[in-house]
Amino acid sequence: MKVHFYATLRQIVGKKTIEIPVEKQGTLQQLVDEVITRYPALSHELVDEQGELYGYVHVFVNGRDSRFLEDGLSTIVDPEDTVSMFPAVGGGQG
Repeated sequence: MKVHFYATLRQIVGKKTIEIPVEKQGTLQQLVDEVITRYPALSHELVDEQGELYGYVHVFVNGRDSRFLEDGLSTIVDPEDTVSMFPAVGGGQG
């Protein structure tokens, strides 16, 4: 499965896209956990002390924000899916 990273997450990973094999019937949460296992520095950027995804982090599956998927992070992902991870984005002039 292709996993794309944006902004500061891309800097931590060192590239825009990585490939991660996914188990049949694997969930989006398992994928996030695997990404953190491979890139431990992402843990601080993606999840809180309880392992819950920060509210300002967005994980998209095939262009759909996981918050709006019926099963959220429990959504089953397929090897052909594309996942994109976005950190909090801020900036501009106040």
